[in-house]
Amino acid sequence: MVKSKKKGGGNSQEKPRDPYMAFNFIVEIEGLTVGGFSEVTGLSSKMELETYVEGGVNHRVHQFPKQMTYPNLVLIRGLTERDDIWKWYEDATRGKIRLLNGTIMVRDSQQSKLIGWNFKKAYPVAWDGPQLNASKGTEVAFERLELVHRGVYKA
Repeated sequence: MVKSKKKGGGNSQEKPRDPYMAFNFIVEIEGLTVGGFSEVTGLSSKMELETYVEGGVNHRVHQFPKQMTYPNLVLIRGLTERDDIWKWYEDATRGKIRLLNGTIMVRDSQQSKLIGWNFKKAYPVAWDGPQLNASKGTEVAFERLELVHRGVYKA
């Protein structure tokens, strides 16, 4: 019989390794009071590849790393009287581009920061206002902001 060995003599103080919950997060953008966002999408990256077919090698195609690409980040939040997001977008539409850094941070139930990603040199390229419909009297009015950026990095 093989005995399994526990680290720390079986008296480990290690935190549980449950998956993090996707609903508890904050978005911080330098210089802006952005409030709480209800949804963030586009948090990804992809390595573009260049393929090369070598003459006489018929059983494979070589693939070489070319560049990293990052989709736009999309931030959605309930509409409030705070208009700093709108002003940032409006400035960009008038040619006054402010490149801002930000962080998306997942939190635990005690609101402690667990894991996060920084995005660099972002600016708004699209804004969508709320979908207004009087027949749906209890729905929250949302605004959507789309940001182009220069990469996502582990915080």
